[in-house]
Amino acid sequence: MTHIHTLGELKKSGYQHRTVKDELRANLIRQLQEHKAGFQGIVGYDETVIPELQTAILSRHNVLLLGLRGQAKTRIARLMVHLLDEYVPYVAGSELFDDPLDPISWYARNEIQTHGDDTPIAWLHRSERYTEKLATPDVTVADLVGDVDPIKAATLKLTYNDERVIHFGLIPRAHRGIFVINELPDLQARIQVALFNMLQEKDIQIRGFKLRLPLDIQFVFTANPEDYTNRGSIVTPLKDRIESQILTHYPKRIDISRKITFQEARITPEQQRAIEVDGLLKDLVEQVAFEARQSEFIDQKSGVSARLTISAYENLVSAAERRLLISGQKKTVARLADFSGIIPAITGKIELVYEGELEGPVHVAHRLIGGAVKTLFTQYFPHPEKAKKSKSENPYASIVDWFTLGNEVLLTDALSDSQYKKALMAVPGLHALIKKFHPKLVESQQLLLMEFVLHGLAEYSQLSKNYLQNGIGFTDMLGSLFDGDFSEEDFE
Repeated sequence: MTHIHTLGELKKSGYQHRTVKDELRANLIRQLQEHKAGFQGIVGYDETVIPELQTAILSRHNVLLLGLRGQAKTRIARLMVHLLDEYVPYVAGSELFDDPLDPISWYARNEIQTHGDDTPIAWLHRSERYTEKLATPDVTVADLVGDVDPIKAATLKLTYNDERVIHFGLIPRAHRGIFVINELPDLQARIQVALFNMLQEKDIQIRGFKLRLPLDIQFVFTANPEDYTNRGSIVTPLKDRIESQILTHYPKRIDISRKITFQEARITPEQQRAIEVDGLLKDLVEQVAFEARQSEFIDQKSGVSARLTISAYENLVSAAERRLLISGQKKTVARLADFSGIIPAITGKIELVYEGELEGPVHVAHRLIGGAVKTLFTQYFPHPEKAKKSKSENPYASIVDWFTLGNEVLLTDALSDSQYKKALMAVPGLHALIKKFHPKLVESQQLLLMEFVLHGLAEYSQLSKNYLQNGIGFTDMLGSLFDGDFSEEDFE
């Protein structure tokens, strides 16, 4: 229908006015009937958030997406645009994009009254019908609703009694579209009050104007839980006017979290060709976030964003790439020692409680990585503590005994793949252990699991793991306690 350019042609075409909420509802009904997948790229919400959001759209509700940071709230809101009609007509030149059959602004009404069926019509694509505003304490009513523009009044020689002197804010300019306010609690209470009439009576109040604009808007609000956002809260009357509140959540399983990470991670084609990342390492990256969401050192009310694992995975690949470039090789396999590279991705995305501050962010990050190794270790190998107490042969005995003799393994960034292999193969019983429990693996996977065993034994306090400036070292657990020089003052 975009070939139509006048109001008369639009009327003859059979076009009928409908509200944004009716438009969203009709297109969602068609999508569900045709069994088409909506909200592309949203993972893990198929049985929770998406059905609730679809129900809200069918009910023609304004929506509040309530959840911790990094739970795809804004992305969900942006994807609602795809449920709008591809193009809608509007009175050409109208700053509020008035529907030609239901004009609300002075300009559109005047155009139609002046030109009749010859009124020029333009077309608006759905991508232009989305407006988003991040709520901050400095947002004013003028920003959202509008204010009197004295320059416009002087230029057009109008009195302040004429509605044409109004400069409309973001919300009126979102007429016939979707308007999103992110972090709603950060909006000052008096500003939130200004939204009351828009949601219920569809009025806007600007200065002393008795202006009634029946705005047609789908409102979507996002917020963190009120008990976390100490900067403010959603005032109760406003919350009462938002018909549907939908709770978002973090991924509940590693496979879902992993799918999100690989969908969002920005890995270059060069990195993909040169660096192999085993599934074990991918699971460990996700497990770090799961450990963080249970850690006593991290503020759970703040949340642990899904962006943590995305950034961590990117850093893991880049750490392996850096090692590759230094060694002059063309290809390499990511190692557990490369996890030192994900520390900055962790420390920048967690908020520590008092105990965590005492530990320090880097130490907490090391704890999270260690916890992830410990959690996944028993999925691959026998439990070290149970094996030690068992009456049958301990599969780790020869490994631990070798370190007890004073031997050590240093896995630094400077090691080439061949040197890495040599360092691991030097540990008696380590390769045999892998062959016993995972006999069908290729060499690169065997080496990774050999390193994994050392990390696992360290987490179960059977070896000592030391963070070096350029890698990780493994030594005897007891011997490490007596390393270093001591003075008499240390024993006083």
